[in-house]
Amino acid sequence: MAAITLITGSTLGGAEYVADHLSELLTDAGHDTTIMNQANLAELDPAQIWLLICSTHGAGEFPDNIQPFVSQLQVQQPDLTPLRYGIVAIGDSSYDTFCQAGKDLDHLLAGLGAKRLGERLEIDVSLDPVPEDPAEIWLNSWQKHL
Repeated sequence: MAAITLITGSTLGGAEYVADHLSELLTDAGHDTTIMNQANLAELDPAQIWLLICSTHGAGEFPDNIQPFVSQLQVQQPDLTPLRYGIVAIGDSSYDTFCQAGKDLDHLLAGLGAKRLGERLEIDVSLDPVPEDPAEIWLNSWQKHL
């Protein structure tokens, strides 16, 4: 089975709840998971799979807890060609920056050579007040790419 690191970008805790739920489901399926709520590039292995769960803050910005990690990626420009990853973006469609942080993170990783597994999930909290529910449905199809 796969070793998967779940990386969260969260302001109010929603992404962390989703990460906890998905980690539990992945562990039940036999995968080895680690959750990082304060990711540090130096502590991550690009040979493993990263599952990034990121909400959008303010006018499309990254939440405070993931900003240092994003800065590390932008400044260091590591070669991430061995990396396979998934993205769960959380936002509110009443804003024109719906899921922008997740979209930006997806583009950043792809630009560094990483390969996304499956489709990016965009959760609209105005339609799904419990984001764990659509994330669980998505995970069932995403796991087929592992």
